[in-house]
Amino acid sequence: MANITLYNQDCTSAMQQIEAESVDLIVTDPPYNLKKMRENFFGSAGWDDMEFDEWAESMDVFFEESARVIKKGGTMIVFMATIIKVETIIRLAEKHDFYYKTTGIWHKTNPMPRNMNLHFVNSTEAWIYFTYKKRMGVFNNGGVGLHNFVETAVTPSGERKYGNYPTQKPESLIQHFVEILSNPNECVLDPFMGSGTTGVVSKRTDRNFIGIELDEEYFKIAQKRIREA
Repeated sequence: MANITLYNQDCTSAMQQIEAESVDLIVTDPPYNLKKMRENFFGSAGWDDMEFDEWAESMDVFFEESARVIKKGGTMIVFMATIIKVETIIRLAEKHDFYYKTTGIWHKTNPMPRNMNLHFVNSTEAWIYFTYKKRMGVFNNGGVGLHNFVETAVTPSGERKYGNYPTQKPESLIQHFVEILSNPNECVLDPFMGSGTTGVVSKRTDRNFIGIELDEEYFKIAQKRIREA
């Protein structure tokens, strides 16, 4: 049975409680519009705009703590909806000895067609793939070439039945990465777990899971989803 540990705290405070070199895979979707960052890194669940320098400073702290908890050869996937910030993410990760592997695309096959008569429909998000201090990590491809282009539908309503999280990813997308980049009984960490999708997938695929979420409402949604998975 998977070992599940959940923290209803801000990211950095909770990560400081995790044992060094204990995590095999980090899969996360960091918020990029937070407020009050200078006072408390990742200490707000708001979605207000923040200055670029504040965001970069916060991500630097995140990678510093990630480097402490992840094992050598461990893997990280970082989702980033704001494509313009990918270069900064790579620079900060490399500063903390993460090895950049590739940037991939998640294509949503049924996106909301907002302003479809004015411009192209926004149907993609980036994901960035790193390994820590080694060029190779776990890669369960079964001898098949896997593209850095992943297609799924957006999160179905059945996965939102406990509540709606603004950037919730579909379970099928997260499972794609968890199964390829980790093995059963290894430890998966999501420092911004939102409504708990990474935890649900980790439990179902026999991985141990550590999840962190500051917002109490989303934390309770994650707790219930993971418990009932």
